[in-house]
Amino acid sequence: MDKTKLLSKLWEQYAEITPSAKKIHDLLEGKGEEIKNDHIAIRTFNDKRVNIDVLEKLFLEVGYEGKGEYIFESKKLFAKHYEHSTDKNAPRIFISELELEKCSPKLQATVKEILDSCDAEAFNNPELVLSGAIWKTKSLAVYNSLLEESEYAAWMYVYGFRANHFTINANALKGFNSLEELNAFLENSGWKLNSSGGKIKGTPAQLLEQSSTLADMHSVNFDEGSLQIPSCYYEFALRYPMADGELYQGFIASSADKIFESTDVKLQNR
Repeated sequence: MDKTKLLSKLWEQYAEITPSAKKIHDLLEGKGEEIKNDHIAIRTFNDKRVNIDVLEKLFLEVGYEGKGEYIFESKKLFAKHYEHSTDKNAPRIFISELELEKCSPKLQATVKEILDSCDAEAFNNPELVLSGAIWKTKSLAVYNSLLEESEYAAWMYVYGFRANHFTINANALKGFNSLEELNAFLENSGWKLNSSGGKIKGTPAQLLEQSSTLADMHSVNFDEGSLQIPSCYYEFALRYPMADGELYQGFIASSADKIFESTDVKLQNR
């Protein structure tokens, strides 16, 4: 699979359960904007069968290179970001993993049971990153058990391997002079933004500002019945030049920590 097809498939999967992203995309295009993608984020567990080392393979094969590494102490996450070696317009890839050894024995056992229930061959699928939830059951009881400790783990159980969010490159927008202006336009158009840590995470001094919508609510068919669960969200990133004049390419862990909460069901009713 080439880069273009991989990125297209990731978008198709994402848009299917995040209809707001397509609507915002079309809304901005309707204002004459050309939408460019800053980065795509993917979640996983640090189990050796599905960890970052496994999921990165497909991206490395299509020309991406590992760049920054990030630690999120409170959420027990580790992440890496990747940039394409030759195509500077290609979106960055951001892959995070839940550090299971830092979680409770109960959560560790639950995740092991989930992964053990899969056909072992599924982990060898070169397109695992596009496979969604490959486990055999989808129990509301298991979801709620994971949710008590880690919203990230609960989200993974429901949605599996797919893009968690896409990100509009705000630098490429012509009709907005700041992220504040873009946020105001989105809110005036009816979209709810993630206000955890403020609607804008990061500062010009940190060389990166980010904001995001709250995740869409998506109907999930559990064994016990259907329930609306937060799916994915749309992010917006504005980058600032470094001392050499080049735009900053990395991420700010403290900002990303709050962006992760866009899928948190507790934010939906704020």
